[in-house]
Amino acid sequence: MTEKILEPWKTLAVRKVYTSPWVDVSVLKIRLPDGHIVDDYHQIDLPGFVVVFAQVSNGQVILIRQYKQGIHGLSLCLPAGAIEEGEDPLSTAQREFLEETGYVSDEWHRLANLVTNTNYGCGTAHVFVAKNARWYAEPNSGDLEEMQVTLLSPTRVLEAIRSGEMASLSNAAAVTLALNSIINPSQST
Repeated sequence: MTEKILEPWKTLAVRKVYTSPWVDVSVLKIRLPDGHIVDDYHQIDLPGFVVVFAQVSNGQVILIRQYKQGIHGLSLCLPAGAIEEGEDPLSTAQREFLEETGYVSDEWHRLANLVTNTNYGCGTAHVFVAKNARWYAEPNSGDLEEMQVTLLSPTRVLEAIRSGEMASLSNAAAVTLALNSIINPSQST
């Protein structure tokens, strides 16, 4: 069997329908490889962001419990945040981790860069692991978020994903990647 060469789609036009510092929504006119034209393909551009899976020396995972408007409820979350203009992902991860939890770490490893929705865009998650984290200062996120820092065992974090207590797909992916890198350390960079 001969493999078919897949060709990229061609963007013929872009019309921004909404723009803000946090999200841009555009309607694209696309030509598919077979020549078919799609007049109303939507693109959602969000800033890149970081997600931090961090453990203290006894293996417990540092999490945040906070209200999330998108799900209209509380959720357990990994420390995370948007990458500011001119900031690299590791610096963002270290900054957000300290601001949201009050913890720091000297051991950082990049696990992956994942697009949250490959059809629409929706931002790239830069996933990091921080090992042997230690408490440094009181958390001070400086924004609208109220949060509680909590430490849980990896088993309890997996239970939180299964039960829906941790609702974020990027967080669930980060936990899975991090725990896999602990079991298979050669897969961590």
